[in-house]
Order: sequence, then C-alpha cells, then structure tokens
Amino acid sequence: MKVRSIDFVARGKAEFREIDMNETLAPNHVLLKTVCTLVSPGTEFACLNGTDLGGMKFPKTLGYSAVAHVLKTGSAVTDLHEGDRCLCYHSCHRNYQNMPQQNLVKIVDDSLPAEEAVFCVIGCMGFQGVRRCRPEFGESLMVMGLGLLGQFAVQTAHLSGCFPVIGLDFNENRRSIAKDLGADAVFSPDNPNLKANIQQLTEGRGCDSVVEVTGNPQAVVQGLELTAPFGRISLTGCNRTPTEHVDFYNLVHRKGITVIGAHNMARPLVERRPGVWTMKEDMALLLRFLSAGRLHVQPLLSRIADPSEAPGIYDSIFARDFNHLGFVFDWRKY
Repeated sequence: MKVRSIDFVARGKAEFREIDMNETLAPNHVLLKTVCTLVSPGTEFACLNGTDLGGMKFPKTLGYSAVAHVLKTGSAVTDLHEGDRCLCYHSCHRNYQNMPQQNLVKIVDDSLPAEEAVFCVIGCMGFQGVRRCRPEFGESLMVMGLGLLGQFAVQTAHLSGCFPVIGLDFNENRRSIAKDLGADAVFSPDNPNLKANIQQLTEGRGCDSVVEVTGNPQAVVQGLELTAPFGRISLTGCNRTPTEHVDFYNLVHRKGITVIGAHNMARPLVERRPGVWTMKEDMALLLRFLSAGRLHVQPLLSRIADPSEAPGIYDSIFARDFNHLGFVFDWRKY
C-alpha cells in the first residue's frame, strides 16, 4: 500500500514522500485513516539530531500523536469498529496507520475538534510527571520546562489542587502561557533571585514536588536544590545525556528526597496502581477533561500545517526555535 509519510532522511533533513506500508492486519491491529498528527518538538528534535536512542540510523519515521478514523479491524479486535474516531499513541506522521488496538482510545465526544484531541497523547506524558509525584491538596509543585509536556504538567497540577504551582522556562512567551493555564508564578531559571522567590512562595520550605521536563541534564541539579526536605522530584523529560556532578549526599540523602523515574514507557500495560495508571486510561481521562472544558490546548496550538510544509517546519525545530509550541499536520486531503 502506497502512503504519504514525513520522514527524517538525514541529520537535520525531513522529507514528505511516498513509501510502502504493509496493510496486512494482524489479529489485534487496526487500519486507520489519519485526520491529524501532532509534532513533539523535543523528541522529534532528538530524532532529527540523531541523539535519540536509535542513534544516527536514517531514514526514521516520526511522530507518536494522531487522531484517525478506523477503516478496518483485525479478527481479535472487539472494542473498535469501522468509522470510530481514535486517539493514537505511537503513531506516525502518515496518512494511513496500521496500529495495535492497545495503543488506541476511542474519542467518545464527536464534537471535540481533532486538532485539540490530538494533544491528549503528549499531554499524558506531562501528566505522568505530576501523577507520579502524588501531590496532596495544597502542596507546592514546580514544573521545570514549559514546552508541551510542561504546559500539561502545569494544568494537571493546578487541577490536582497544588498551590502554588510554579513554572520555570527561559522563554518569556512560554512563561506567559503557563500563567494563563494555571501557574501561580513563573520565572526564568537564570533569575538571580530564583531561590529566594521560591522560598517566599513556599513559606521557606522549597517545593514539595518538582516535575523536571526540560531535556537539560544539568537542570536536575537545580531541581534538587529547590526541592523541599522529604519532597519528590519526577524526572519526566528525556535528557539523553548524563547529569554530572550531583552531590547526592547534600541534595538527596540528607534532605530525604525521593527521586522518581517518570518516563512515559515506565507504565503498566493493563493494571493500574496508585500513582501509576496505564497510558490508555490517562489518554481517555484527558479527553474527558478536555471535553468538559477543564483542560485547554488552544494556547498551545501554534499552527495547523499541510504535511508538505514539514521540511520547513523541521528546519525551525532543528534550529531550536522556541517561539512555537504545537505544530499540527492536517492529513484530511491525502
């Protein structure tokens, strides 16, 4: 089957091209027609740069967030049917998808725009950082890094009753969006008065929870310095390079800090437990909150683009243009 696909063909170079896709359905797989896909700037930069876990092997097929309609189901698929609209995890930037049913969640609300629903995949990854900290009502929480994941961490921390919710990012526009989405205070990480400001906001304690989602390995040290005694820090961003010179004795051991690995793949597949839900459950939950108007993605949607515009968009991502957050590709005409 010929499909249209956005692929990385060399370091720093994306192409919109035609490729072959196997349309044979395994019993638990579903064939889907894509409506839209969402770019994850951090992960896809790592793929484009060759610093992801796959290294420098090209070509690479991109993406992991899509909304699509079911065209056909495998013999073992019972909970999805032709015509259903689904949120797709670990999808591709392609006009057709062949995916396992375990990565699909039916979108129940027909009125929910696809270009908004598609954010609920990447939203789960930021939410994972908050959920794993298991904050109590009234505890302070700081989000380090206000990209797409960080903005969802801010919103879900606010919804969880955290106070104050603090956001850190070098980019002024991202700090402004975080304030609109529920942050009580925002700062640049290089603010010379940062520690004093956080001490004042938290009544001298420091942050009860810290969600680190910058992608910068050295931010972990700053996060530990700002965590309250007996607090928690969830390592949610994918730094991919080691954090050096961590004084574990003074920053972790003596303070009684709990350090939590919160990678999105560190989840149960079927049975949730307190503080750790399955990806499908979190996807479905965020869709419900979005439908209820308790989550907001419009401030995160920078541009809806035709897939043919992908080379230029990835040029800006490769150049580390931080003035945009969410790029959505519209596949309806392909």
